[in-house]
Amino acid sequence: MANRLVILDTETTGLNPRSGNRIIEIGCVEMLNRQLTGNDFHRYLNPDRDSEEGALAVHGLTTEFLSDKPRFTEIAAEFLDYIAGAEIIIHNAPFDIGFLDMELSLLGFPNFAEHVSGVIDTLPMAKEMHPGKRNSLDALCDRYGISNAHRTLHGGLLDAALLAEVYLAMTRGQNSLSMDLGIADESDASGNAIALAPLAEIIVRPASVEELAQHEALLVGLDKESKGKTIWRALSAAASPM
Repeated sequence: MANRLVILDTETTGLNPRSGNRIIEIGCVEMLNRQLTGNDFHRYLNPDRDSEEGALAVHGLTTEFLSDKPRFTEIAAEFLDYIAGAEIIIHNAPFDIGFLDMELSLLGFPNFAEHVSGVIDTLPMAKEMHPGKRNSLDALCDRYGISNAHRTLHGGLLDAALLAEVYLAMTRGQNSLSMDLGIADESDASGNAIALAPLAEIIVRPASVEELAQHEALLVGLDKESKGKTIWRALSAAASPM
């Protein structure tokens, strides 16, 4: 069965759901077997309140623009059906999940984690891979050569699509290798399979007679110092054919 991943991002009216802030945008993109499917989920939401000044500067979604959009209660069932059983990828997951848990609790639904098979947070992943570096989504796009030139404001669907490319780049080493052919099966930033050049010929350079003599002299010296307990000789004897 295909491994279904959903990359998710939200925009909100502020930073803290406990202060009455709400979700105003949900953007999701779907991947099956590391391939984007085009089966996206994107909704703007009416939060019934204004965005805080700092949040508005980030996402640019005005109260007027959101006034005729559905409320979370109207799209909740559709959203839960979309994410059901998927593994979710989020950058800084506690932020988004905190808001989603709040919205779901207001409707009497179980927490977000109860609807999905698991959550992958790419922020701690990036911190482990790049300690001491900036690991925002913009910084990761720069690091992995993913163009975000069209991104002047944050947007749920756009950020989810960018995060999908970042995740593929961060986990590229997980792809399978066709070692029998000497060809590596890789994926580009969009998840498309690419073939790398054949592996270079492995050169084996045997030790010279002089080097073997020096090695033997070293073992003789170690034997004397250890009173015949040289591990190297024991291993060599065990490996020798009978």
